[in-house]
Amino acid sequence: MTTITKDAAVTIAYKMTDPKTGKPLDAGTTAYLHGGHGNLFDKVEAALDGQPVGHSVSIDLTPAEAFGERDEALVRVIPKADFPPGVKVGGQLQGAGPQGGAVVYNVVKIKGPEVHLDGNHALAGHAIRFAATVKAVRPATAEELAHGHVHGAHGHQH
Repeated sequence: MTTITKDAAVTIAYKMTDPKTGKPLDAGTTAYLHGGHGNLFDKVEAALDGQPVGHSVSIDLTPAEAFGERDEALVRVIPKADFPPGVKVGGQLQGAGPQGGAVVYNVVKIKGPEVHLDGNHALAGHAIRFAATVKAVRPATAEELAHGHVHGAHGHQH
């Protein structure tokens, strides 16, 4: 397989920046399952479809196309007494979200007897510029297709 098609395991090197300031937000290498498996932003997947190893893209994404708009219902203030000892800023806790589903909350501030939590992705509400270069393309394994993500190097480990 030399080009990206549905159900390909694709490895990309990526960089995310603020489109207005150029400030770096994140960078790395990741592998994803191509073709609507929800492993990569839809607009980026569309731009990579049919492309070969070595191809580069740079795409501006609105907040809705990237990590979504901020949801203030995911911001909570909880009594510190409700938490186990050792809760620290930067830590994460899993709890029920506004609709009852599990949400991972980031501890953003501890102020006196209160712990401030935010269940939004750190880049929610932000437009981003996503630049990527295709490093490898191969057919996905049956197990990867069944699990809905790439395994192994730069992918998900079990």
